[in-house]
Amino acid sequence: MKWLIPLLAALSFATPSRAADLEANKKAVLAFYEAGLNAKDFDAASKYVGPKYIQHNPGAPDGIEGFKGFLAFLREKFPNSHSEIRRVFADGDFVILHVHAVREPGTRGRAIVDIFRLENGKIVEHWDVAQDIPEKPANGNTMF
Repeated sequence: MKWLIPLLAALSFATPSRAADLEANKKAVLAFYEAGLNAKDFDAASKYVGPKYIQHNPGAPDGIEGFKGFLAFLREKFPNSHSEIRRVFADGDFVILHVHAVREPGTRGRAIVDIFRLENGKIVEHWDVAQDIPEKPANGNTMF
């Protein structure tokens, strides 16, 4: 039982620090997303990216230059696109976003789950899955 007191003390010191790291990671990803996907401002978004950026979307080029190209595409083809973040989750070095993305105002858009991995508070890796929001879903539940 004597071992339990030091263990609990150690855990109590680690918890606020871990919570602060999770919140800092969430804030970094949210700022990156707002600057990049909504404002389409590569320079503002890039300050949240680490020295490497691994892209797992098979339709997107790897690296930060791939992200820069994607933002240029959005600015040119979908200047009014907007992504509304509906949920944010953090687990260790990962931040997960549940997003309603609309490229053209007035359309249903897509439901997207973006997964980011951070190192030292910077985004270094990205995965995503997306599905179109159907006109007539098979059930009465929303995707959000």
